[in-house]
Amino acid sequence: MIFQENATLKQKLEILSDAAKYDVACTSSGVERKGKKGQIGNTMASGICHAFSSDGRCISLLKILFTNECIYNCKYCINRCTNDVPRATFTPEEVCTLTIEFYRRNYIEGLFLSSGIIESPDYTMELICKTLYDLRKAYRFNGYIHCKAVPGASKELIETAGWYADRMSINLELPTARGLQEMAPNKSRKTILTPMRQIQNGMAESRAMLGMKGGNQSAYWYTQKRTGRTLPGAEITGLGAKNLFAGSIQDKAAANKTVDTAISPPAMRETTTALSQWNHMDTSRGFVPSGQSTQMIIGATGESDYEIMAVTEALYQKFDLKRVFYSAFINVNQDASLPAVDGQPPLRREHRLYQADFLLRYYGFRADELLTEKRPFFNTYLDPKCDWALSHLEHFPVEINTADFDTLLRVPGIGTKSASRIVKARQTGSLDYQALKAIGVVMKRAIYFITCNGRMMYQFLKIDEDYITRNLLENDKDVMKGFGEKVTYKQLTLFDDCGIEG
Repeated sequence: MIFQENATLKQKLEILSDAAKYDVACTSSGVERKGKKGQIGNTMASGICHAFSSDGRCISLLKILFTNECIYNCKYCINRCTNDVPRATFTPEEVCTLTIEFYRRNYIEGLFLSSGIIESPDYTMELICKTLYDLRKAYRFNGYIHCKAVPGASKELIETAGWYADRMSINLELPTARGLQEMAPNKSRKTILTPMRQIQNGMAESRAMLGMKGGNQSAYWYTQKRTGRTLPGAEITGLGAKNLFAGSIQDKAAANKTVDTAISPPAMRETTTALSQWNHMDTSRGFVPSGQSTQMIIGATGESDYEIMAVTEALYQKFDLKRVFYSAFINVNQDASLPAVDGQPPLRREHRLYQADFLLRYYGFRADELLTEKRPFFNTYLDPKCDWALSHLEHFPVEINTADFDTLLRVPGIGTKSASRIVKARQTGSLDYQALKAIGVVMKRAIYFITCNGRMMYQFLKIDEDYITRNLLENDKDVMKGFGEKVTYKQLTLFDDCGIEG
């Protein structure tokens, strides 16, 4: 390792912001919080990722690692312990200073903080908790914070971080336990899923106590509720959340006086609840109010798209995640034990997985509808909804003037907004193709799968798989334009000329 022992703050920032570039879990906050007198910053539900560079990347979060030192030797990671790369570690005070000074200069709206592991998971998580505590208490920062939890850290530290962060995430890393054992032998499914379950249960308890101030439900949850499907409930064990918190609010003010002088509250009694420290914390934000997410690396191991989507669906169902992110595998270590990447990383495959993920979360599709064991991969030249429709032509054409909302969502070219507009517009009369175009339906895809008043848009159109496929590909010659060009993986810095127009 090449340690930068006397590095300046700017040198550390260059090293640790660049080291964070492979973590793709940057999203809008999903939580609304107004500014407070005596505090700095606020959060807007859709206000974190509003600034984009010319190549489409969001740069409105200060996205850094606390340290790129690591005791683990994950084969895919540039920061693994056997690599000779420049190493640096922030102090909690340095992270706080950077966040506040960048915020005051209007460079950022929040902090995205991840980390390698130094000494032990608990030691690293304690430093992260110290950083979050100082930001909220000493610096009075009221803006958005996304914190990565360290797998293997104690439940007390995970909970402490959850009271100060808006969103937390724990990277699943690889879709299957087999792949994780092969590529990241120092990690296990248990050390990843245990804190994920703890955060889920904590959010459910927080909602019971504080209403929506704690882990607002995911889009997947609302979609399943709309379609009438049941989901496994949050596994809150022991005392019920309502009984746990009943009658205890009066004691919180006194408890808060003693906690402001320390990072961690005194040792708590043994309990099966996920929130044993709630009465020592400021509950105005709730516990992880923006929910939790995770990330999987795609292409490092041999899992099929079907396996990936099945794991994704299980995560949404059983852990109520807000998002699952997919990161195309980049062989940054050129390790012989890693799969050889022929040309560019599998970015097109990554893109199709994101599209399929939207179908799970917003459109009511199931993983076993999109793919099967006999057909385990997406056609990367067609979006997953078109791919599904071509495999299920018996459901088409759909009559626009009579189909229900969920049936409309299955039509390629019709999204959630346009489906809602169609249902609303039908209340005043029947719709024709001109009206659909005005509503926002993507006609170049939809015309093969719909009728208006029993008629196709053109008489020569045929409901035939080969015919539709040829026409869809002919009309989309620029599908995934740019993915065949030379791609670089340089992390944008806050000081780059990003080509953003005011």
